[in-house]
Amino acid sequence: MAEIWKVDPNNPESWLIARAAERIGQGQVLAIPTDTFYGLAANPFDAAAIENVFAIKGRPKNAPLLLLVDSVEMARELSPDLPDTFFLLAKRFWPGPLTLVVPASFELAPEVTAGTGRVGLRLPAAAIAVALIGAASCPLTATSANLSGQKECSTAQQVNDCLGDRLPLILDGGTSPQSRPSTVVKLEGKGWEILREGAVPGAEIARFLKGC
Repeated sequence: MAEIWKVDPNNPESWLIARAAERIGQGQVLAIPTDTFYGLAANPFDAAAIENVFAIKGRPKNAPLLLLVDSVEMARELSPDLPDTFFLLAKRFWPGPLTLVVPASFELAPEVTAGTGRVGLRLPAAAIAVALIGAASCPLTATSANLSGQKECSTAQQVNDCLGDRLPLILDGGTSPQSRPSTVVKLEGKGWEILREGAVPGAEIARFLKGC
């Protein structure tokens, strides 16, 4: 079964984060808390790790992986052509449960984008996730830590019950604060489209952009 490390969700212990980042650097897939549900975290530039994410979750290969970043600057490195709408929405809703789908850098493997040429990016309001991104010096995958098609996990114990025999490590940051996934918005030029409505209401996004 997986190791479970308790980590302070508000002030993550730097030595624990450093050890977890070493695991990421070794190509391992970890379960970590975010501001929505627990997610499977791996280095998106490590092909073997990405393959393992799909295997652990039983996720179909035609489903792209969303990525967590720790700053708008990191997002710039992952997308060569960020539209103005991206910066408006990021300034208003980040950190938080809003995923923005934008053109992907050629450096990202097609397994991450599912061959779409686009990638979903999010800066979470979750200190453990943000600290781990910084310590690992790379964005992290963020697909939910559950078997594909099953209910998302809100606690480390739920993750352990579901995937404990498939994971080396789970970071326990308590119960996830959200009961809904992130809202996913596709951006293209000046246009936008809600692909999945979640924790951020689509009406709130529409009102905000209308006033810009």
